[in-house]
Amino acid sequence: MSTVDLRRDYTLHGLNEADVKADPVEQFGIWFEQALAANVPDANAMALATTKPDGRPAARIVLLKHFDVNGFLFFTNYHSRKGRDLAKNPAAALLFFWPQLERQVRIEGAVTFTTAAESDSYFRGRPLESRLGACVSPQSEVIAGRDELERRLAEFRARYPGDEVPRPSHWGGYRLTPEAFEFWQGRPGRLHDRLEYYRADGAWRLRRLAP
Repeated sequence: MSTVDLRRDYTLHGLNEADVKADPVEQFGIWFEQALAANVPDANAMALATTKPDGRPAARIVLLKHFDVNGFLFFTNYHSRKGRDLAKNPAAALLFFWPQLERQVRIEGAVTFTTAAESDSYFRGRPLESRLGACVSPQSEVIAGRDELERRLAEFRARYPGDEVPRPSHWGGYRLTPEAFEFWQGRPGRLHDRLEYYRADGAWRLRRLAP
C-alpha cells in the first residue's frame, strides 16, 4: 500500500536558539504545558526504547508520571520485558510525539529505580482497578488465555475486598536521568528545526542538528 497520500507539510512553528531556555527540563515543561493546553490526547504518552541482552532494541509506549530536574518517572512491573532489559542495560531513550503541535522530544539517559516510598506513594494514588491489575498480571509472560487473568482478579478481590491493596514488591518506578535532549519542530519542505542539549563540563550546552 502506498502512503504517498499521507504526506503533509509542517507549517505551525519554528524553533530558534534564542527562544529556548538554557535548561532543557524547563524547556520540556513549557512544551508539555503547551501540549496539554492544545488538548493533545495522552500528552504524557512516550515511547520507551531499551535494548535486549543480545543488543537488539525494543520499544513500547508508557506513561510519564512525573518529571523534574532529577529525572523522568514511569512505573511498571520489574519482571516485565522492559524491566528485564533495564536490569541488563540500565539505559534508555524516551520519545514524545505531539502531532497537533508538529513536535517531538527525544530524551536519553541512565535509568535507576525510584525509592520504595516513591513507588508506594504513586501506587496508593492509582485507581483500585489499576492496583488490582498490577497484582494479578504476570506482565510479558505467556498465559493460557483471558480466563486466567479473570480468575486471578477474582482471587485478589476476595483476598482484598476493600480499597487497601498492597503494592507488589515486583512493581514500582524507574527514573531516567537525562544526559541528552533533542527538541524537534516540523518545518516546511522537511527542513525541520532540531535543537540538541548535551552535557559538557557539568553544564548543559545547546547545538543545532541538520534535519
